[in-house]
Amino acid sequence: MMKKTWLLLLSTALVAVSACSGQNPPAETTSAAAQSTVSETTAGSPSQPEESESVSDTAPAEENAALKQTQFGPVNGIEKDGALVWYGIPYGKEPSGDLRWSAPQNPDPWTEAYDASQPAETAMQLGGDGIIGTEDCLNLDVYSTEGAENLPVMVFLHGGNNQTGNPREIPGEEMVVKNDMVFVSVNYRLGLLGFNCLPALQTAEDSTGNYALLDIAQALDWVKDNIGQFGGDPDNITISGFSAGGRDVMAMLISPLFEGKFQKAIAFSGGMTIADENLSAAKIAEAIAPLAVEDKKAEDEEAAAKWLLGTEDEVREYLYGLSPERLCALMGNAGIRMSVFPHLYGDDAVLPADGFDTKHYNQVPVLMLTGTTEFSMFAYGDPYYSGQDTAALSQEELEQAKNFAISYGSQMYGYFNAEASAQRMAPHYTAPIYLCSINYGAPDSAYPIPVYGAFHGIFVPMLSTENNYAAMIPDTFDQPAYMSMADAFNQYLKNFLYTGDPNGDNLTTWEAWTPESHLSMVFDGADEQAVIECKSVATTYEDIMDNMDADTTLDPKIKEGVISQVMNGRWFSDALDQRYKTKNLWQQP
Repeated sequence: MMKKTWLLLLSTALVAVSACSGQNPPAETTSAAAQSTVSETTAGSPSQPEESESVSDTAPAEENAALKQTQFGPVNGIEKDGALVWYGIPYGKEPSGDLRWSAPQNPDPWTEAYDASQPAETAMQLGGDGIIGTEDCLNLDVYSTEGAENLPVMVFLHGGNNQTGNPREIPGEEMVVKNDMVFVSVNYRLGLLGFNCLPALQTAEDSTGNYALLDIAQALDWVKDNIGQFGGDPDNITISGFSAGGRDVMAMLISPLFEGKFQKAIAFSGGMTIADENLSAAKIAEAIAPLAVEDKKAEDEEAAAKWLLGTEDEVREYLYGLSPERLCALMGNAGIRMSVFPHLYGDDAVLPADGFDTKHYNQVPVLMLTGTTEFSMFAYGDPYYSGQDTAALSQEELEQAKNFAISYGSQMYGYFNAEASAQRMAPHYTAPIYLCSINYGAPDSAYPIPVYGAFHGIFVPMLSTENNYAAMIPDTFDQPAYMSMADAFNQYLKNFLYTGDPNGDNLTTWEAWTPESHLSMVFDGADEQAVIECKSVATTYEDIMDNMDADTTLDPKIKEGVISQVMNGRWFSDALDQRYKTKNLWQQP
């Protein structure tokens, strides 16, 4: 049986306190420094009086549209590009010291206007130039418009493998102006500060290592309680996320903690991932073991890992005594491999032990999106291609090997992101499921993008012209066909945010997916116009692997190396790993 969930524990706590390479790679591997699209400075700290004011106690000054009242105190934002923006509004107290691995607490209230005019720092993480960010990361950005009232709210979770990333991955100014909505982007704990299931930290019956999910739940509660002041409808909230954020969204669909906290969901390149708690703890202990040896807690790393898996107070005190900088430096770029940085644990508290095999889903309309060349950046920059195993290959053989992984890995990754999830949900999901594939940029598109194709993140420039990809792939996203596709996508998005159904006047009908139809809306372009078609995307992992086996473009030994070293152990690789008996990356070397 499911344990009592963290919902009760968290609610009680809140009452008690009254609170890929150097090419700008995709979200699951990109450092927060690369993800940031604006300069990052620390927002001003609020004063801390003894009692908080209710949202209705103090009305914002009419002459200042950027001054709003929240349950913890007033916040003052800025006008930017026709939108009103508030950066870094606290929704939780700094989770450091004794609060490091615990449910988030409400921030201390304030009376003077909180300066929300400058972007807050990212959550602490390992960036390209070392450790960046801060533990004081429980804050969010709000984008709205002057005079907004009762508009749908889209809450966004950034990508970065739950290790890195920035809430300004997608700035919201353009969306709120174009789509008559309110946009909220959330900052939350990352890496081992956000996910850590070592037994010594689990001190209560319902304890969990999924601290980042507790943060997101707290942020959604803040939105429910405060978004009306910013023109949003607290009863029309859509949770959304890209990459790791999309996987977090999918996890929320099975979490009892999130029941009733949102009315719709969007997973951009998400998919279903969950980690075994015991295997995860072993991997985390293995990662921290060198620090324990360095600190003379054990003679060698094997003994240190065993010690770290204990439940003694000494282990807990040691973990809390580690600096956050040392913890953030561990478990680097996971490369969309759960075994490198385990998170989203099936702990039978926040997430059910049976994971996505559960029969109990939070039934809301859901939209799942994927690009058709999702694996391009991950495969093309994989270190395997610069190692000894491929040193003897010609340039032509090397390109063929990369293209093999990109082609078939992308088919698997795209299937994983969308239809595979829909098929798994179908027996127990009664709300409508909408699938979407972006084919713009793929090799078979009228507008192919060299190397990258319809890459992981191809949708981002449709939502904001301020993005990382415009500089990486110039003269692409400002072209008429892409802009036409973006305009249509935003119309569908607006309809979905308002009603849970993307369809509307003068739009190609977007049919909901069913196990019988396998329908997905496919977005592409031709002749300087959008090409949008709802059609079957039916496939299976077995079909894809049968085609891999029949592919003769690679020497069998090269193919074996690509399968066992590049395509193995990824989010989408379970079926591949079983069929080709690749190395179990969860085991110690």
